[in-house]
Amino acid sequence: MATIYDCSVESDLLTGMRLARAAIGRGELVVIPTDTVYGVAADAFSPAAVQRLLDAKGRGRQSPPPVLVPGIPTLAALAEHVPAEVDALVQAFWPGGLTIVLPAAPSLVWDLGETRGTVALRMPQDRIALELLSETGPLAVSSANLTGHPAARTAAEAEGMLGDSISVYLDGGEAGTGYERVEGKDSSSTIVDATALASGSGKLRILRHGVISADQLREVVGDALADPEQAETPSDA
Repeated sequence: MATIYDCSVESDLLTGMRLARAAIGRGELVVIPTDTVYGVAADAFSPAAVQRLLDAKGRGRQSPPPVLVPGIPTLAALAEHVPAEVDALVQAFWPGGLTIVLPAAPSLVWDLGETRGTVALRMPQDRIALELLSETGPLAVSSANLTGHPAARTAAEAEGMLGDSISVYLDGGEAGTGYERVEGKDSSSTIVDATALASGSGKLRILRHGVISADQLREVVGDALADPEQAETPSDA
């Protein structure tokens, strides 16, 4: 049975991080805190590990996981083109609760699922997640829950859903406390699609409304953000 490591205790933090790094290296799954919800993480460059992540959540390849990165410079390495408006969003909201979908760099050798040549990228604002990312590199990370269930906000909630499919649970306390909780509002990251903007064929579109509001986005990019009636997309996009 997988152990939950309380990262507020120094000895647990050191042990948990060491075991988490080793598990990622073996292609296994780790649950980590982020600034929004808990996530289940896998080596983004291991197709078997990514498939293990999808299987643990009960998801198909048509729902590829986002990729968490340790720093802003990694964005340019993983995306084919980063428009100026995306640079502005990153400066305003990274690290934080904004996921950005861009055309993936064609040189990348990975298999995240049916991405149609895109990648969803985010730099989280959580010291435990960032420390692990700094040592492992980019990780495929999806919310730590079974498909159709609410995203876990604690390590215990994640363990209750995912059980022994996870090798290591890192407990960083309740996730999402840095954002205002609104009844009925998604506590996950906001997802914006910048693929049309990158190709010069359209504007930024909101794929999922989360902790960063449309008004906050518009303050940064102005008219580059599509109007709400143009931006709505199915929640599993």
